[in-house]
Amino acid sequence: MKFGINTPNFGWSGDVDLFVGLACDAEDAGWDGFFLWDHLLVFENDMHVPFVDPWITLTAIACSTEKIWLGPLITPLPRRRPWKVARESATLDHLSKGRLILGVGIGAPPEVEYGKFGEEIDAKVRAEKLDECLDIITGLWTGKPFSYSGIHYQLDEMTFLPMPYQKSGIPIWVGGSWPYKAPFRRAAHYSGVAPVHSKWPETLKLEYLRDCLDVVKAERKHLKDFDIIAFGETSGTDIDADRKKLDEWKKMGTTWWIEDIHGYRAELSDLRERIRLGPPKL
Repeated sequence: MKFGINTPNFGWSGDVDLFVGLACDAEDAGWDGFFLWDHLLVFENDMHVPFVDPWITLTAIACSTEKIWLGPLITPLPRRRPWKVARESATLDHLSKGRLILGVGIGAPPEVEYGKFGEEIDAKVRAEKLDECLDIITGLWTGKPFSYSGIHYQLDEMTFLPMPYQKSGIPIWVGGSWPYKAPFRRAAHYSGVAPVHSKWPETLKLEYLRDCLDVVKAERKHLKDFDIIAFGETSGTDIDADRKKLDEWKKMGTTWWIEDIHGYRAELSDLRERIRLGPPKL
């Protein structure tokens, strides 16, 4: 099991240097990954929260670290141009020497993230766009002549070079919220699944993961070479309690535990302290 830090790209003054410092602290403390949310707006009634752009911030992090995995978790592809993401991700993968993981989803909350900008909020349309975006991005990553004709996107034949640094391709983790099954059928065709929802009770998260994985296995037939991402909190100080919690997730096949300390709910000092304590000891 690998361990990562996951933090919003807003709050705490919107200072890029702060996030770079946190990522460097995470690498020094032995964490395996550092991931940023990808939001433009979040709160319907509060437009004055400071944000950083996750892609520019991840670029700065890539330049300041050497080992830690990094990426957006998640980026809402339906509000991004897929060919632009293909270029940006391949470049960031080279800059980081193959440390990029691309987390994707349809994005939320739609009324704010999409509606405030006059973009489509209908979930079915966003899901269609997500699937087409993934087709285009993975097609352009091949470095071979590629064209596309979909409902929402069309590309003349073109070749994008260079290919990503990772010879097996940049890992793609697909986010989704149970009880919707489509995200987990989608995830089965990529590198991993990230089931998450802020309203899931802690006591039911394992049960939901089991249900999500049943959908993945029905589509994929197996979970070999497939990342299963779990989100939660551990103490970093109570080794026995942390080990007991994580043992349950390991039995479910979890490959990544993402420490999920929400910056707009927790103090920055709490996040810093948890990072510096290092990942849970198994």
